[in-house]
Amino acid sequence: MIHKLKLDSRYLSGSFDQNYEPVHTINSGDSLHLTTPDIQWGYSPNEDTPKTFYKSNQQEEKPGHPMIGPIAVNGAKAGNVLEVRLNDIVPGWYGENWAGGGPSWQNQAAGISEEEKIQLDWHLNNTNLTGSCRIGDRSFHVGLSPFMGLMGTSPKEPGTHDTPPPRYSGGNIDCKELVKGSTLYLPISVDDAHFYIGDGHALQGDGEISGTAIECPMDHVDVTLTVRDDMTLTSPLAKTPSGWITFGFNEDLNVATGEALSSMITLMEEQYGIKKTEAMALASTVVDLRITQVVNGVKGVHAMLAHGALRG
Repeated sequence: MIHKLKLDSRYLSGSFDQNYEPVHTINSGDSLHLTTPDIQWGYSPNEDTPKTFYKSNQQEEKPGHPMIGPIAVNGAKAGNVLEVRLNDIVPGWYGENWAGGGPSWQNQAAGISEEEKIQLDWHLNNTNLTGSCRIGDRSFHVGLSPFMGLMGTSPKEPGTHDTPPPRYSGGNIDCKELVKGSTLYLPISVDDAHFYIGDGHALQGDGEISGTAIECPMDHVDVTLTVRDDMTLTSPLAKTPSGWITFGFNEDLNVATGEALSSMITLMEEQYGIKKTEAMALASTVVDLRITQVVNGVKGVHAMLAHGALRG
């Protein structure tokens, strides 16, 4: 079954909490067709229409990322895994990103902490997947690779949780590899899963170094949610068009790297029927360690095993 949710404040949340009432309920194997707002909680369907702004259904004092959710999945139990298949991701016609204007560590490293914050306004073409912006009298052009920055299930810990830091249940992962055709596997920590999705990105480099990608609304997101009781996970796992990906999240980049690596070694043990030391040796030849993002307090690292890189 396909569930079509129009963009409406009653479906939006700006934080995670296992006690939030689901905004919608589906069955395992059902699909969702969604339109998501931009990072500033706005949406415009075309250049001739002013933005409409939306609010969180949870009425937080300071809502974070605008997310559709929580979506309840009937029959999901804590300890299961939620399979999130990304069937289609179509960006809107505009996007923005920012740099400078604050004392973040990356601004300090680049020497722009005292510089005035700047905004780049991007015009997006979702037919040929290109984007352009102007800086002064010059135009810059990029190819787009749209993905959802935030996909997660509700954390099991009580209370309300902010959206920026990624965690074991997913959330603001900001991994540019999670494009159309990818499948993300998320640990389920509470019954009915309580899935959230938002934070559309038209293009981002590994690291998301200014703190923002090309932040954009999504005109159309098509995802299928399936409960898996034949898998056990303690952190997210992904199969993308490019390869298998494991993740690590921690304030310490070394710890995050170790988590991503450990999960990849476990994956290789299971897939190839080899010992941990053998997996480690093979991983050193074919696995890439990449910095997912360094701007959300909790840093992210992902380990990637490209399809076809290891044959046996």
